[in-house]
Amino acid sequence: MKIVSVSQKEGASKKNIFIPVFQKEPLAGGEFFSYLPEKTKKALNEFAKKEFTGEDGEIKSLWLAENGRRIVLFGLGEKSKWNERKNQLWPRRIVRYAKKEKIENFAASLLIGPEKDEEEPARVFSANAVMADFEYTRYKSAPEGGWPKIKTIFTCAGTTAAPIKAGILEGVIIGEEVNYCRALANTPGGDMTPRHLAEEARVAGRRAGFRVHVLDEKAIRKLKMGGVLGVAKGSDEKPRFIILEYFHGPKKQKPLVLVGKGVTFDTGGLNLKPESAIYEMHMDMSGGAAVIHGISAIARLKLPVNVIGLIPAVENMPSGSSYRPGDVLKTMSGKTIEVLNTDAEGRVILSDALFYGAKKYKPGLMVNFATLTGAAHVALGNYASALFTNRENLQKPLTEIGTNSGDYVWPLPLWDEYLPEIRGTFGDIANASRGDRWGGAIHGAKFLEQFVEETPWAHIDIAPKMTTLESEFLAKGASGVGVRYIVELAETYTKLI
Repeated sequence: MKIVSVSQKEGASKKNIFIPVFQKEPLAGGEFFSYLPEKTKKALNEFAKKEFTGEDGEIKSLWLAENGRRIVLFGLGEKSKWNERKNQLWPRRIVRYAKKEKIENFAASLLIGPEKDEEEPARVFSANAVMADFEYTRYKSAPEGGWPKIKTIFTCAGTTAAPIKAGILEGVIIGEEVNYCRALANTPGGDMTPRHLAEEARVAGRRAGFRVHVLDEKAIRKLKMGGVLGVAKGSDEKPRFIILEYFHGPKKQKPLVLVGKGVTFDTGGLNLKPESAIYEMHMDMSGGAAVIHGISAIARLKLPVNVIGLIPAVENMPSGSSYRPGDVLKTMSGKTIEVLNTDAEGRVILSDALFYGAKKYKPGLMVNFATLTGAAHVALGNYASALFTNRENLQKPLTEIGTNSGDYVWPLPLWDEYLPEIRGTFGDIANASRGDRWGGAIHGAKFLEQFVEETPWAHIDIAPKMTTLESEFLAKGASGVGVRYIVELAETYTKLI
């Protein structure tokens, strides 16, 4: 799919034109309207008066018999209720509509507001259009005639200036990397083992231009990563520790370290998950996939920053060799973990990765992405990931990064009052609360905090956003959450440290 910037006049000449309309707003406010033939304007106004209200979600088509042109009106609801979250959905909505109707080429608005420049809306539009074009069809037979495709979107914002073209280029790259992330996370667990995840990281590194090192079980054992080794014990698939390095910032710049949970399949271990919870657990490496393709996007955009990615990759399986409730694991930090629940494995492997990142790289900021707890999903519902940080001054800018990127996050507390609830009896710290289950997302975050040393750090629990929603106008399956956040984080990194 190509996204091309054209003038409003050229866009108005296309065969298929998609026009966004706010409720109770005149069609004359549409960006193409003034360039349409007078006969077409009259027909559109009459049609709108009788058939179209502009309510949110409303879609109506007008066919012009004399030239076979189709003009589609999309209702946006009340203009006073429009916001940046809805702006992210606009390009997805029209792409999904076009694919459903098998429209291969169309012109559409970027929806630039009066306070906006043109590059950022072009980037947002393009990234979301590319995301909406994604379908995971690797294991499906193609229908007769093939899968519906969109060839070209002609974007119109009143100019073909360089900022719009630059925004389109950036947006396409970001959207593509989000989709690579989704494909990776959608891959069935039988085909996406720790070894395969490491190989996919190497492929991404070669394509985008960053270094990839993979530590095998022997090297992991040499580092005394008892958390990674403990969780991996139950599987025939051996663990991997994946290291990504992109050094394009100033030499003295402390690196941004990104850590991603890489559990390629999570059965829950001996604390086996119930049937209703085990189906999508091949996506439990979504945090690792986000780090791989977030750094891929950074490299393709050639951002001037130093970034490290760390991904502990394991399978959590039940077997005679599995780690058990009651086991005590010694981590790389020297701290011991008392295992209360083998299904709280993500925090166990991240303990080693976070300590490794803090000690080896001395980061200016370390951020981990993990599908860590169902409790975060309970707390926030389906529309935002949970944000925790050990630096109060980072909470607001990290939340704003989510808002600007479209990967929304919302802060939860990381108070010391929660720490006694996960103190170990026979080990330093327990991987679950000994008391009631309330505050499970906070317990997971508080556990991770014990392994970051004094490093400025944030934990983003992406469990609420692991999969897409019908209301998001994206294909079912993995959402690719985290990739856009990582790019925005890298772009604003120097302001945070």
